[in-house]
Amino acid sequence: MAIPVALLFLAVVFSTSVLSGVFGMAGGLILLGFLLAWLPAATAIAVHGVIQLTANASRAWLSRRFIAWRIVGMIACGVLISAALLMLVRYSPSETVVLIVLGLMPVMVWIPKRWFHFDVSRPGHAVMCGIVSGGLTIAVGVSGPTIDIGFIRTQLDRRTVVATKATIQVIAHTLKILYYWQAAVAMDSGEWGWVALAIPFAFLGTRTGNLILSRLTDAGFRYWTRWIVTVVGAYYLVRGLVTLFA
Repeated sequence: MAIPVALLFLAVVFSTSVLSGVFGMAGGLILLGFLLAWLPAATAIAVHGVIQLTANASRAWLSRRFIAWRIVGMIACGVLISAALLMLVRYSPSETVVLIVLGLMPVMVWIPKRWFHFDVSRPGHAVMCGIVSGGLTIAVGVSGPTIDIGFIRTQLDRRTVVATKATIQVIAHTLKILYYWQAAVAMDSGEWGWVALAIPFAFLGTRTGNLILSRLTDAGFRYWTRWIVTVVGAYYLVRGLVTLFA
């Protein structure tokens, strides 16, 4: 990895970790798009998993007293089901498909509640949320908006939402790393050195985002979450369609 690209990579890791620290999502979408620009899809998803595992683990730890463990357990069951199904069909990612799916994901946070009520405080909904979000985490690298649709309609405090989602993502990203292990170990050791260096940047970004979160209202949290993921999603959808028809 060239030095300018490596330095940009560290800056992206920090800034996207700040974003995820505030909203519990969006940062992962941006980071994955950056990685896809210079790595094969499987390798990019694996690297993304390592960095996001660190960011989410630190976010979960910093907000550990707000974690809703019952919800974590139910969603984790769904994530494990998805991982098993993808292994069974021997799924392999395509960059174009990944970009298009990333672009379409934010549509879910705009679905009116009367059309589709998804509430992770209900066991059946939580397991289904885990199946969908877990499958997307492994298949395309991220699943933030699909998890968010189960949380944004609840009455949970914003800190509980961020802490619980971070804990779920720790589980999902761990499975994602294991799924793409062969692609990960094939990457050059020098590039992994930069990834290792990025880990403390992810932690610092998460810490910064956590401080900002404490000053944000619940209404502001939900408003900005929707608009940020929508703008990011629109960019990836255009990028994916351009790649498809190029």
